[in-house]
Amino acid sequence: MPTCWLVSLERIHKPIQLLHLQTVVLGRGPETTIKDKKCSRQQVELNAECNKGYVKVKQLGLNPTSVDSVVVGKGHEIKMKPGQRLHIVNQLYPYTVQFKEDTRCLKRPQELASDDDKSHVEALNMKAATPTGHGEANDRSESGGHWSQGLKTSMQDPKMQVYKDDKVVVIKDKYPKARYHWLVLPWQSIPSLKALREEHCDLLRHMQEVADQMVQQCPHASSLRFRKGYHAIPSMSHVHLHVISQDFDSPCLKNKKHWNSFTTDYFIESQDVIEMLGTNGRVTVKEGASELLKLPLRCHMCHTQLPTIPALKQHLKSHFPS
Repeated sequence: MPTCWLVSLERIHKPIQLLHLQTVVLGRGPETTIKDKKCSRQQVELNAECNKGYVKVKQLGLNPTSVDSVVVGKGHEIKMKPGQRLHIVNQLYPYTVQFKEDTRCLKRPQELASDDDKSHVEALNMKAATPTGHGEANDRSESGGHWSQGLKTSMQDPKMQVYKDDKVVVIKDKYPKARYHWLVLPWQSIPSLKALREEHCDLLRHMQEVADQMVQQCPHASSLRFRKGYHAIPSMSHVHLHVISQDFDSPCLKNKKHWNSFTTDYFIESQDVIEMLGTNGRVTVKEGASELLKLPLRCHMCHTQLPTIPALKQHLKSHFPS
């Protein structure tokens, strides 16, 4: 029977084996090394069904546990499969699960995370025929457990870099959703918007200044409008600022989630994040933000409702001639 391992994507401890049909309760404590007091000592209950290839996740703590962007809810249970991402609490502390068929050939647990990350990065390079994007609003299989590693790999790739300094790096989105689509990332490891604190204000201001510079140097800056902002519920464990032109002329924009992630309140303006952080010392994401991805397709210029993505793209040509 396959064996199941819970793997920290931040590599803060060795993988934890989840034995078949044996309940494991995790939270704040030495096993996970989590010290966040918003995480209960008994935050989540995990029950692996190794013969079926999934883990039942039950939230025990008060603060939200989530799988991908779906909040489990206190006392409730959902199934988690390989490729999906578990956040222990408040969209923090990302994990994935791995099933191994032959335990006799199983690598030592400490090798699991790096080995799987490597294979996923290779897979990312092979997915160009069905592009998804570096952004948050991908389908569940696209927002699974290893996107953070792929993004961190891109940060280090000179071919992807278009600007860097001692605080940030700018890369081209691998699957851009418009003619111009860059990501501004801090070198400092910050997992998500919810991990930001008041002391990060200067860093975020610098990220916005760099974003402004990217727009200014764009050869079509005078004819295109740009927005700079963050997705409300990121699927990657590294903060990144989108700089995107508003033509949305790209074959990589393929579905309603892609569209609504950039044209509804799911997309939070950079200046709003900075002001929220400076005023409240933290970033608050509105409850039910994920529901915004399900809204009808509407043109962001004239608010006309369109039935399909191809119809929307045809309509956009009236606003943004080639």
